[in-house]
Amino acid sequence: MFARDRKTPIAEWWWTIDKQLLSALLLLMAVGMLLSFAASPPVAERLGLSPWHFIIRHAVFDLLAIPVLIGTSFLTHRQARIVALIVLFGSIVLLWLTLRLGVEVKGARRWISFAGNTVQPSEFVKPAFAIIGGWLFSEAMQGRGVFARSMGTLLMIVIVGGLLLQPDIGQTALVLATWAALLFLSGISWFLIFGLAGAGVGLLFGAYYMFPHFAKRIDTFLNPEGGGNTYQVDKALNSLLEGGWFGRGPGESLAKKVIPDAHADYVFSAAAGEFGILFCLCLVALISFIVLRALAAAQQQQSLFARLAVSTIAIQFGLQCAINLAVNLNLIPPKGMTLPFVSYGGTSTIAIAFGMGLMLALTRTRPEERMATGIPAYRGSGAIVPAE
Repeated sequence: MFARDRKTPIAEWWWTIDKQLLSALLLLMAVGMLLSFAASPPVAERLGLSPWHFIIRHAVFDLLAIPVLIGTSFLTHRQARIVALIVLFGSIVLLWLTLRLGVEVKGARRWISFAGNTVQPSEFVKPAFAIIGGWLFSEAMQGRGVFARSMGTLLMIVIVGGLLLQPDIGQTALVLATWAALLFLSGISWFLIFGLAGAGVGLLFGAYYMFPHFAKRIDTFLNPEGGGNTYQVDKALNSLLEGGWFGRGPGESLAKKVIPDAHADYVFSAAAGEFGILFCLCLVALISFIVLRALAAAQQQQSLFARLAVSTIAIQFGLQCAINLAVNLNLIPPKGMTLPFVSYGGTSTIAIAFGMGLMLALTRTRPEERMATGIPAYRGSGAIVPAE
């Protein structure tokens, strides 16, 4: 089945896929499953559920995500664009429908219900936008799409508009960062880069005055003694400290038993209490390997589209991980951002599998799509240009 001389789709996939990157992603999913056993039973018991409730659901989400990851990695570049385009427009429609038909939780409408299950469309928007944005910006760089960059920017505005109305500041920041990465990699001037940085600061101030819940989180972060609710953050920091270098052992962490979101947004803190700082450093190293491996693989692709799309989706993945870790370490205000493949969450897990599958598809070593002369040159701010 996997012999090199076999011309079956499976054999071709096996010999062209980035096995190290695939293995790292599957290992990250396995770590998430392990931490689900450690962190989720106390949360389930506090909610009056079976201790196995979140563990079983996490396993089901992984079993759905793995076929998505593997199946998507079989796609050609053209098929990846088509699938991403369909997912992007479908997700944008659902994103705007949540404003009217969505499930309201704590004053925000970010989820839409299907047959008793809730879906967060913004999770699928992110990887699909990275792929389609990479395609549009690559077309503009090669002079084949006069308005392609403008179309990419228009898509960003439509997505961000829907996210702000929900409101969802965290996902808005990720989509804006994805668009900014595309701009940087496509070679905009440094003058425009500094202008966009200034605009980003202005947007933060605007969000502070427009969204009371966002302002409250900022105020509480800057002044914890001012009366804001810091219970979960405090308990998460306690879990980080109590574990020491090697942890208290499986099931022995005390702080994780009182962290409301120990299985989701604060799973990293729960891991520190159970398995220690060394385990957490290994987890950070694994995430870093995935990001750096993807960025390196992107630079070896002949297709400008593949280089832009893979680089952008790797940056997006790394930034989401960085935000979650920073929240756990109390370096930034809480954002409600999952740790990819580790935190509990059905939509998040499957959407990230979809994005990583597209990344694997675009980095497969097809002979007609490899670089002939190694790593390409850079021009301008961060422009990726074809090798000479």
